[in-house]
Amino acid sequence: MELFPEIFDALESLQSPAISLSLMKLTSCLERALGDVFLLIGKECPFLLRDLLSSEELAQVFSQSVMNVLKVFVGSPCGLNLRNVLWHGFASPEEIPPKYCSMMILLTAGLGQLLKSYLQNTKLTLAHRSFISLTNLEDLIVFPDVTYEVLSVLEEVMMKSAFILKIMLPYWEVALVKFKSHRFADCAILLLTQLETGLRNVFATLNRCPKRLLTAESTALYTTFDQILAKHLNDGKINQLPLFLGEPAMEFLWDFLNHQEGPRIRDHLSHGEINLHEFSKETTNQLLAFSLVLLLRFVDDCLLSVFKEKSAVELLISLAEGYSSRCHPVFQLKKQVLSCEESIRVWALLPFPEELTRQAVRLEDNSETNACHSLITKMTDELYHHMPENRCVLKDLDRLPTETPTSDTPLALAPRKPQPCRCRRRVRPSIRLLSPVLSLILLLIALELVNIHAVCGKNAHEYQQYLKFVKSILQYTENLVAYTSYEKNKWNETINLTHTALLKMWTFSEKKQMLIHLAKKSTSKVLL
Repeated sequence: MELFPEIFDALESLQSPAISLSLMKLTSCLERALGDVFLLIGKECPFLLRDLLSSEELAQVFSQSVMNVLKVFVGSPCGLNLRNVLWHGFASPEEIPPKYCSMMILLTAGLGQLLKSYLQNTKLTLAHRSFISLTNLEDLIVFPDVTYEVLSVLEEVMMKSAFILKIMLPYWEVALVKFKSHRFADCAILLLTQLETGLRNVFATLNRCPKRLLTAESTALYTTFDQILAKHLNDGKINQLPLFLGEPAMEFLWDFLNHQEGPRIRDHLSHGEINLHEFSKETTNQLLAFSLVLLLRFVDDCLLSVFKEKSAVELLISLAEGYSSRCHPVFQLKKQVLSCEESIRVWALLPFPEELTRQAVRLEDNSETNACHSLITKMTDELYHHMPENRCVLKDLDRLPTETPTSDTPLALAPRKPQPCRCRRRVRPSIRLLSPVLSLILLLIALELVNIHAVCGKNAHEYQQYLKFVKSILQYTENLVAYTSYEKNKWNETINLTHTALLKMWTFSEKKQMLIHLAKKSTSKVLL
């Protein structure tokens, strides 16, 4: 295990921050390994370490007495609880004696010996789960690479920012050392724990609850990022921290830490789910840049004005103030809408045999298809009345195809598969109808997105009816994917399916209960 030599070096150096960092990495790797052992017998590994350590499966492998010793060190608020105390930033470097780290190494080595005997006796083979890959990182890269100029500013700001508790300063200093030596995961671990420490301090001050500052006891609720970043306190009062930090800073923190579609860096690091040697420099860059901007908010105005004179610092502040969520579900939906629009738009670029084109036109000349095109035209006209005044916000959607495309491509939502020639006669007329109807749906969704924040609310009945309407559109697209799959190949049936869906959409639109109908006049200021 590559981590052991690092830990031995840290113990030999007797440097407190390095020992604390070693313990954090050891406990996260141990948790991951214990989960792998659990899966030798159990089916679904518990998410929480305390539940994992209390499992009958691990007691069967290691014995209950060994698991009880582990609980004393890392598994319970009634014990030392080293894992949570360190990962949530409660402990200063001097509060973690080297003997705790030494004991955890001996325990881990002992577990390895017990596991080896168990595997020999049971003839089982231990399989290690693969590390995860962080998601949506490309969307989160907003700050440029941290330069030595920025690092030197950060070193100076660290000494003067009220955000950093003085007893925690050694962690920040080691974090910069780790970054300079390209140990990006180590730097990120230390930054995340100290951001939580500093924000907990601000949280307790703003909300006038000083007792929450050092809560890491068995009798009280831990004050962690979940509580610190929440909109409301436990008593229902408004949390003052989001109001103080502002929306851009909150969205950055939520993107990196909480949103399910985001990388959730702290969770994955603390549970040992990330390969530390492959942790990206770009991710640590973002945390460092954000940390600098945050620390600058806690220096006096004269010093702040001096730092702002540096162009690199001014750029970081500007980027931070303009940050908007990349991992919120609304942002993810916007990406999907534009991606689908681009996919549908290229249908017209694909050639189709001329004789089949003429045949398709003849097949389209029926009442149901004409009824569909009539509804599409009426609804498109209706939607364009609700276009924002600033039409550039929907510039990509202005190019939605109105002419029938010349493609035999299956729906963009499903993988493309070769269609036999005998099927193309059925594909062609359906595609000529599906292209404009899917474009219509994309336009509708885009306009609803634009207006989502401009609607005060709906009563319970209206809310349920709206959900029913949206689900009907979702059901239509899901059915469409199924009908046009290579296995079913029911292209002719899509015409009737489409007609039914369009009737539902038109009927609901007539009720004037969509967001575009209920939005305030300020809609034009909301950008897609």
